[in-house]
Amino acid sequence: MAEGTMSDNRLLEVRDLKMHFPIRRGFFWSRTVGHVKAVDGVSLYIREGETLGLVGESGCGKTTTGRVILRAYEPTAGEVWFADRYMGWVNVPSLEKQEVKQLRQNMQLIFQDPYASLNPRMNLLQIVGEPLLVNGIAHGKELEDRVAELLRVVGLRPEYMSRYPHAFSGGQRQRIGVARALALNPQLVICDEPVSALDVSIQAQIINLLQDLQGDFGLTYLFISHDLSVVEHISDRVAVMYVGKLVESAVTEELFVNPRHPYTEALLSAVPKPDPRLRDEPIELPGEVADPANPPTGCYFHPRCQYQVERCAIETPALREIAPDHFVSCHRAEELNLTGVFGPTE
Repeated sequence: MAEGTMSDNRLLEVRDLKMHFPIRRGFFWSRTVGHVKAVDGVSLYIREGETLGLVGESGCGKTTTGRVILRAYEPTAGEVWFADRYMGWVNVPSLEKQEVKQLRQNMQLIFQDPYASLNPRMNLLQIVGEPLLVNGIAHGKELEDRVAELLRVVGLRPEYMSRYPHAFSGGQRQRIGVARALALNPQLVICDEPVSALDVSIQAQIINLLQDLQGDFGLTYLFISHDLSVVEHISDRVAVMYVGKLVESAVTEELFVNPRHPYTEALLSAVPKPDPRLRDEPIELPGEVADPANPPTGCYFHPRCQYQVERCAIETPALREIAPDHFVSCHRAEELNLTGVFGPTE
């Protein structure tokens, strides 16, 4: 797709995104001796109104990817194209400071920890109303009315706006975080493991709330999680990361039934299955997750892969489309017969 144009109803397109953090040593940390490749050439897209689930083990670069998209970090390289409702199709890393402030109205974040993400010295009116005040959108009675409406939308009572975060449970605090993210009527919401710190029953409530809000307000989600069961429930498409790289992405049902990358197969083998006849032993990967500061040559996953061949240790596989909307970076993707959540594909 050419720069400056939108295609396929895409709201966001990330191209070869890299975020390398320097490793510093010496007096006053003045000498750079290496880099941690937290995000190393990620390319993905999200269509307007859909949910893309981004999954992988802890430390694979999921959260860093989300924060680079928001430009909380300045990327080392790559492009982040976003169809802003005011500015049009823009490359986020190239925007000026004032343009980033305007962009942030249309890109919001729901944090993982509902306890650490809320200021204990601010009441709900101040917490939820802060984005409206900072952007000069509402003041006084208008602000109170808007906050009251946002609290109703997320299932909280308007009279709670004078209370402080310590008075609420974890699930209620996450609802407050959702209300704050919705305050500016964003186009894209990045959900950074929004239910991982909650009890299972409360997780279901928050997931259902997010789905209802998506339908009511036409939201688009990047849903970051390590829980594949949750991702399967909420996502239209799923992208899998391993050590800073995207290894596979596909429509949710296709990826769960017909994985084409060995790492995806290993992740899916750990998904709980309610039917005892379908339960198999999870695939135990040998060795340790690769060090992002010193990754192996070739395919980063090859030291742990049971299907590796000589080529895997030498040549880095490119992310390519092997079927409509199904992308994979594996040299042997077409020849392997991998097992999904419902058994091996025919």
